[in-house]
Amino acid sequence: MCQSHGFKAYLSFLWLDAIPSAEQVRLAPSLKSQRGSAWCKNKASFNHWEVEVMFRVTGRGRMGADGLAIWFTDAQGYLGPVYGSSDKWNGVGIFFDSFDNDGKKNNPAVIVVGNNGKNIYDHKQDGSTQALGTCLRDFRNKPYPIRAKVTYYKKTLTVMISNGFTADKDDYEFCTKVDNMIIPAEGFFGLSAATGTVADDHDVFSFLLYQLMEPSQAPHLPEGEIPKEDQDKYQEEFHNFQQEIDRKKEEFQKEHPDVQGEPIDDLYESVNDREIRQVFEGQNQIHLEIKQLNRQLAMILDEQRRYVTVVTDEIAKSGANAGSAQLDVANQQLGTIVSSQHDLLRNLNEFRNTFYESLKHIGSAQQQQLQQGGGGVATYESIQHFNDIKEHLHSVRRDLEHLVQRGAQNPGEKVQKCPEAPSFPSCLSTVHFVIFIVVQSVLFLCYIMYKSQQEAAAKKFF
Repeated sequence: MCQSHGFKAYLSFLWLDAIPSAEQVRLAPSLKSQRGSAWCKNKASFNHWEVEVMFRVTGRGRMGADGLAIWFTDAQGYLGPVYGSSDKWNGVGIFFDSFDNDGKKNNPAVIVVGNNGKNIYDHKQDGSTQALGTCLRDFRNKPYPIRAKVTYYKKTLTVMISNGFTADKDDYEFCTKVDNMIIPAEGFFGLSAATGTVADDHDVFSFLLYQLMEPSQAPHLPEGEIPKEDQDKYQEEFHNFQQEIDRKKEEFQKEHPDVQGEPIDDLYESVNDREIRQVFEGQNQIHLEIKQLNRQLAMILDEQRRYVTVVTDEIAKSGANAGSAQLDVANQQLGTIVSSQHDLLRNLNEFRNTFYESLKHIGSAQQQQLQQGGGGVATYESIQHFNDIKEHLHSVRRDLEHLVQRGAQNPGEKVQKCPEAPSFPSCLSTVHFVIFIVVQSVLFLCYIMYKSQQEAAAKKFF
């Protein structure tokens, strides 16, 4: 049945080889070269819609054929070569292809193909040259019926499909999505199926059509009922089709009495064989995934080896071209930098010791002043302490000037006289200087630790 946002429109026009029943519609039975289709009676004019189809494709053969299709076209199709329906359709078809025509072992697959009414479907390539979206899904011989959900919303067509291993109605997996999909503004929904030299049963259990609307725009429609006349009409059609299929079965048995009861082991498989095959297919899929990961890791290792080789060659070439003189200059520059850092650390330690001694002298002088009452005349020892402090401060000032001159002067060059700086306080604050030294030391140690970690990680990786 076609159900659309509160009202129902039942399938009509069941064509050749389609067998309806109370619970399902068999679009194509497991006989060679059979075709069948079913279409909605009413034309749909929805801007956004969603279709849910529950079907089952089963067969005793190790391969299936040909497949099943879900249609939305501007006109109802007729029996034809494209999965039981006509070619050169104007609209979109979602094909569940079970036969590998091109021999690329990429079936069973779900294929989305659009048409403007002029193109002919490419059967030999399984529609790969015309496919707008595709995914590989094995939908044959599953324990539970397959559920497919096709959603068209804001010019985007999305196909979701279940795996057939559970009866959960919401257990869908993403298959494919087509953006900027242009389809007719109104058309007919339908189903079709076909068999070839290999045959499967193509059974459809439900076909639900929903109109998608924004929550604020959704109208409240009462639940509709089937008129009594339509019920009688569909029931009569069902009995006629059932009698026709029974008559065809009797005619076939009379015409081919020797074919009855003869198993063909080469074409058919038992239930146990099918279960074992599915287990092996699952293990083969896992094996393929592991092989793919192994190839990717091998590619990464090869890239790293090539990188190391290129870097080594570049270093060797640069060393050969530059000559030993340039290498010696680079080594000398590196040694100069390292020695400068060592000198800086040594001078910093000397500064720290000098400041500690100055602080000790100041503290002892203050204690002596307090013992003498604060306002008395300074003794010889206190005067000597202040003189020592003055000498230490002069020594610090000379060392600072020496470091400034070394930083501004390069080897072999004359000292360039810098512009006079603005006037600053004559004394440097002890706290500011200590903070500057500590911050520089911490940054230098962090840089050394970072470089060590990077080199250790690189050695561990290679």
